[in-house]
Amino acid sequence: MTIIVDQILEQLKRVKGPDLAGNIVDLGLVSDIVVRNADVSFSITVPAQIAAQLEPLRAAAEKAALAVAGVDKALVLLTSDRGGQAASPAAAPIRAAPSSAQADALPPPMQRRVTPPSPAPSTKAPVPGIGAIIAVASGKGGVGKSTTSVNIALALQATGLKVGILDADIYGPSMPRLLGLSGRTQSDADRILIPLTGYGLKVMSMGFIVDEDAATAWRGPMVMQALTQMLREVAWGDLDVLIVDMPPGTGDAQLTMAQTVPLAGAVIVSTPQDLALIDARKGLKMFRKVDVPILGIIENMSYFLCPDCGDKQDIFGHGGARAEAERIGVPFLGEVPLVMAIRQLSDSGTPVVASDPDGVQSLIYRDIAGRLWARLAEERMMAGGQG
Repeated sequence: MTIIVDQILEQLKRVKGPDLAGNIVDLGLVSDIVVRNADVSFSITVPAQIAAQLEPLRAAAEKAALAVAGVDKALVLLTSDRGGQAASPAAAPIRAAPSSAQADALPPPMQRRVTPPSPAPSTKAPVPGIGAIIAVASGKGGVGKSTTSVNIALALQATGLKVGILDADIYGPSMPRLLGLSGRTQSDADRILIPLTGYGLKVMSMGFIVDEDAATAWRGPMVMQALTQMLREVAWGDLDVLIVDMPPGTGDAQLTMAQTVPLAGAVIVSTPQDLALIDARKGLKMFRKVDVPILGIIENMSYFLCPDCGDKQDIFGHGGARAEAERIGVPFLGEVPLVMAIRQLSDSGTPVVASDPDGVQSLIYRDIAGRLWARLAEERMMAGGQG
């Protein structure tokens, strides 16, 4: 049976707006209607300051959508615009025909899940089975944070630890490419997502849920719901450590992750030049603001090692991250050179630590991972002593 968007809208007109005057359709609050087979999803834009009180409205809209003949599942999200006010009708167009990107944006494994309540900034519930969660972050994109994350994860695993990696970059996931993984994540009978496995690492990424070339145009609440699901509704099993490859920058997604995820610590990746260090400082300040320990700084692309002559060339300068670490009093974990092999192996989905475990570059990552793990142990001892 073909589901017609007009039929959905007609049912949604039975749902009153937040102030009980008018209905959510005529008020222009309904947007992003996506119909995929017997599944329907859409957003309702509401004022941010009262969103927590409007779960009955969301439930009523879901019930109305399910009343349409042929609809088996309905996913309804409450969103707000940047100003915190309900969007105008012009700002919330109704899309009758979903594009391929929209259709892939809400696949079956992530549908019909209850939107978790937003925790208070001080609430950091532990994730069962995970011993420590470490964020790898950068103040800006393009500094090699994801490549660093995956090689550190593999280096920690080489010491005998059980390691997972969460690709928290919703808009630009890198782990599928870096680990040579493809396919879609599935869910079990309890609707828990099953992570994929690459080189022994348990991996979850938005890249397993949307197509690589799909543009994910989600509002803030949808992003946070997806991140929460990929962290807390995944069959991680027992892990000694989960590496979180954070999105670049210091926006809402990064701040909310830092506030709500029980991070054991954070690592900052930067290149040596001043512009990258300026942005790295912002990341450091963000984590310190929410009381997340800084485990150290890594200088990536620290120098270029000529493959022909062996000369060392400071293309982006050198030592800036080490100097910054000394200036602010945090550990310097090490420097990774700009080497063609690291880039080539990353692009081919065979990270250097996995494909050349005894090579010079792998030993650099393993040394950094060892310092990182020792630093984490120090933080835990200090936290235990303070308790």
